Amino acid sequence: MLSDRDPIVAIATAPGRGGIGVVRVSGRELAPIADALLGARAPALQPRRALYAPFLDAAGQVLDEGIALLFPAPHSYTGETVLELQGHGGPVVLQLLVERCLQAGRAIGLRIAEPGEFTRRAYLNERLDLAQAEAVADLIDASTAQAVRSAARSLTGAFSREVRELADALTELRMLVEATLDFPEEEIDFLEAARARERLQAVRAALARLLARAQQGALLREGLHVVLVGAPNVGKSSLLNALAGQEVAIVTPIAGTTRDRIQQTISIDGIALHVTDTAGIRDDAAADEVERIGIARTLAEIERADVVLHLVDATAPAADAEVLARVQTRVREAVPLVEVRNKIDLTSEPAGERDGVLAISARSGAGLDALRARLLAIAGWQQGAGESVFLARERQLDALRRASAHLAAAAEQADVAHGYGNAQLELFAEELRLGGKALGEVTGEVSADDLLGQIFSRFCIGK
Repeated sequence: MLSDRDPIVAIATAPGRGGIGVVRVSGRELAPIADALLGARAPALQPRRALYAPFLDAAGQVLDEGIALLFPAPHSYTGETVLELQGHGGPVVLQLLVERCLQAGRAIGLRIAEPGEFTRRAYLNERLDLAQAEAVADLIDASTAQAVRSAARSLTGAFSREVRELADALTELRMLVEATLDFPEEEIDFLEAARARERLQAVRAALARLLARAQQGALLREGLHVVLVGAPNVGKSSLLNALAGQEVAIVTPIAGTTRDRIQQTISIDGIALHVTDTAGIRDDAAADEVERIGIARTLAEIERADVVLHLVDATAPAADAEVLARVQTRVREAVPLVEVRNKIDLTSEPAGERDGVLAISARSGAGLDALRARLLAIAGWQQGAGESVFLARERQLDALRRASAHLAAAAEQADVAHGYGNAQLELFAEELRLGGKALGEVTGEVSADDLLGQIFSRFCIGK
């Protein structure tokens, strides 16, 4: 059984070759490891001061040369003593350093770190709360500049502070309720005397604003899966290239040029759009075996889409009725299916959106701004919201939604209690308690071990 008290070691830099590679060790007593790798002649490591020295193997031979840094507990990333060895970024030399650390730390039980274990220890040692710990992984995985800024904001604790302020307001309100319940003989209308309903409404409004910003952040984190479908030669690949700003897909006049899915992630106003170009849909009898496989994959891709763009050739729109019928059978309920009339440069049709239909030219770029705006609107993105959102996860959104539901129930109990003295205050107080508990789940003040295991197992090893 692995213990959170075991000293751990791992390569902290990304796999592959690089100019610098870092091996990180964390534990309560790391002197034997530092002495073994640096040798008896090396100066003693000073806290947070870089020491340039050779890293030695068991025979005293030089494995590498680099910088050693010591961060004594509790002033480190994990809250434990941390030793970092910064050497050259070759995978073999880094692995040899890890093996040397394991050999030198055998007596103290040093082992390889599990995925996310360094950050898990930072959470367990109260260096980070759970929302901040999750922001570490989000910062590493961020695919747009706006996602980076939002994850960094959560990492600094801004998201957690707002959640705690709401939880503190609920706690204060509960204290007043509990005090009233302790003196039932007092003929005082608590809800009126303490302005409880007004205070609750203020908390509910603040929570609604926070939830809206968190939902925007979740969109930044996950992005939107957009699938381009249509008959052969309607311009799906041309549209992908136009949105991406580069030649991602091959474009020819030959029907069936695209035979498999081509995916490209693009950014619009900070939102990641995962755009998938697919094989053109037509009668299977007219397609060869490879194209039929591509069509089957297209139909499967539609079932996973967040948005489906059905491209129609503006010069012959009636020809796509059969394609539309096949697409409609695969689109999930509530997933938008948007008709996009392409090739308007060959007609007199003006660019833009009318009656829910977008008219564009992938060749000239006409109407693409309207298409981008439509995709952002479908995503629910609000222009200019990026500087205040938090990169929330579904777990956090669920907790905020449950807190909101409990506060709505508390408001209902307050309405029932109004005019009937303090008879209904027990139910009012219970809903406040449950709302505060849900908020505590966001920052990890209320959490279960299995939840922590799920969260940190998704981190990379070394972080």
